[in-house]
Amino acid sequence: MKAIVCTKYGPPEVLHLKDVPKPSPKDNEVLIKIHVSTVTSGDVFIRSSTFAPWFWLPARIMYGLTRPTKPIPGDELAGEIEAVGKDVTLFRKGDRVFGLPWGTSFGGTNAEYKCMPEDGMLAVKPANMTFEEAAAVPVGGLTALHFLRQGNIQTAQKVLIFGASGSVGTFAVQLASYFGAEVTGVCSTTNLEMVKSLGADKVIDYTKEDFTRNGQTYDVIFDTVRKTSFSRCKNSLKQKGIYLTVDWPLLDALWTSMAGSRKVIFGLAGKNPDELYFLKDLIEAGKLKSVIDRCYPLEQTAEAHRYVEKGHKKGNVVITVDHN
Repeated sequence: MKAIVCTKYGPPEVLHLKDVPKPSPKDNEVLIKIHVSTVTSGDVFIRSSTFAPWFWLPARIMYGLTRPTKPIPGDELAGEIEAVGKDVTLFRKGDRVFGLPWGTSFGGTNAEYKCMPEDGMLAVKPANMTFEEAAAVPVGGLTALHFLRQGNIQTAQKVLIFGASGSVGTFAVQLASYFGAEVTGVCSTTNLEMVKSLGADKVIDYTKEDFTRNGQTYDVIFDTVRKTSFSRCKNSLKQKGIYLTVDWPLLDALWTSMAGSRKVIFGLAGKNPDELYFLKDLIEAGKLKSVIDRCYPLEQTAEAHRYVEKGHKKGNVVITVDHN
């Protein structure tokens, strides 16, 4: 089968389209013919190994000391089940599915085929979504849902989403609105109307206004893009306010646990298939959608990485797989 292979850490040019063995499903696995995958900021971080200095060594231990241990990038997919193992009962051949094979390294979805356990992060694709739209849901949607739940989001709370036009941000705006919060989205000028259309009650153009200096305070501030910090945002948090971040601010978390009433929450979303089905239900009820910025064919995955690396994508970047 065709797959993108990352042979070493470095710029997008380290990604190459190669022929690799087609996987065969184990007894409890399904073989998925991938129609669409994605390129996320996480893929870019691992490929380039551009982690915070304190996290560099742990990251290399996790992902591979000199090159990625699992060389095929991609953490999301949508496709069709081509074969099932003998013990599989949840899915059958022909099912259209979406999901993510979360692990400690690249998930292997920038390829023509992928095997996944039937009880993994996999679900039947929402009926009202294309493969492109469905593939863009798992990472951003599950990450946003995880953090908002960790922040114990409540009806009528004031929630600010920093990076509201990105993958996690676009889902966070919609989910926070669904949970009944008053949502303020922070993004650039060109994305203001899009963020409003997703349900934000207010929007702030970060190129023209610094939300940390406007005197407003929030119950929850969610940094979805690793471009702000607790120290910068703490005066914009109410007493007992919560700062959520996809970054890993260990010192901030340690300090706030010892002093003050505000809290810092970070980490990774868990592996709970029920949460994927929760998102699916919201999608089919018309309450959640994915935002797609650009589509690239599999052979142009390096170019997709180059675009995502610029840090200005709107929603998601997807990779289409042509099996002809």
